[in-house]
Amino acid sequence: MNQYTTWNSLLRLYSREDKKPTVILLLAALLLTTWKYYGSQAFYFRHLTSGFLLFSNISMTAEWYTYLSAFFLMGIVSIIVVKKVFKENLSDYGLQIGDWKFWIPAVAAAGLIMAALSYFSSKDPQFIAEYPLFKGAGESASSFAFHAAGYLLFYIGWEVFFRGFMQFGLRSRFGDWGAILVQMALSCIVHIGKPDVEIYSAILGAFFWGILVFRSRSLYPAILTHWILGITLDYFILFH
Repeated sequence: MNQYTTWNSLLRLYSREDKKPTVILLLAALLLTTWKYYGSQAFYFRHLTSGFLLFSNISMTAEWYTYLSAFFLMGIVSIIVVKKVFKENLSDYGLQIGDWKFWIPAVAAAGLIMAALSYFSSKDPQFIAEYPLFKGAGESASSFAFHAAGYLLFYIGWEVFFRGFMQFGLRSRFGDWGAILVQMALSCIVHIGKPDVEIYSAILGAFFWGILVFRSRSLYPAILTHWILGITLDYFILFH
């Protein structure tokens, strides 16, 4: 391949056809790396405890810092790019009610299954050591409510990014299954460091939520069922 051909191939990344997937995949690498390194509890404890405190509780603040970082980096940045860079409608990325007659009963059924899976996972020592991120979430009803609210923000950011921005955004270029596979691969990699069962489960979960949002034409069922999975796991670990 000569130099002209090489540069011509690189310039195609910014062609009308390839510009959007190029931006999405570049931002995926940038935003996920930034969140993993600078949006973690570890980063908060090392650098921010003296200048950023919520609820007069350092441990709770560390959890909220992680959740808010994900919400803004994955969720808000994705929305801004869709509106200001791509100049497209958020409804095209799943931020709409969609086929609610399908997904409301689907969420009810899947929620029960998620809760059952969480109950069995809550007996696993690996999950007990890992969750909840804020170990004091079980100290009172209000502490658990704050924890649950923060967790919901996290899942909104997560689903907007992986199943919305990435999956809906890459659909026209890679097709339905290709878009699902891309978001599945990256969302699984982000789980590295979690319990091994969780990482393998993340592969199945990415397929499930990917299919669910395409069928529902909405991110809401994925946000709700993912949140149910996470918050019921923490509930069973803390109170059972």
